[in-house]
Amino acid sequence: MPATSTALQVFPILFSAACVVVAVGFVITVALIIRNARRVRDTGHNPFTLQADLATRAMDSALLKPAKSTEERLGELDDLQHRHVISPEEYVRARERVLSGE
Repeated sequence: MPATSTALQVFPILFSAACVVVAVGFVITVALIIRNARRVRDTGHNPFTLQADLATRAMDSALLKPAKSTEERLGELDDLQHRHVISPEEYVRARERVLSGE
């Protein structure tokens, strides 16, 4: 019987300690969320749409767009030359770069 009474005396202390740890973790989590939201708002962004804004920017960036084919790039160069936007010398150099894979 003495072992049971010791366990019954320790249980409320352990339960209280666990509750305190959970409460402190909750408070820290809320404080970090508020701090991060303020930082985002101070930079001029909406903290509620930030993730969607960043994802949209990433998807629209040149890094994630598929590379143009050689035919498309040569077609653009032909168009620029026909509209006299680039000189014949620039056309030849650009065409060589496209065909070399740069």
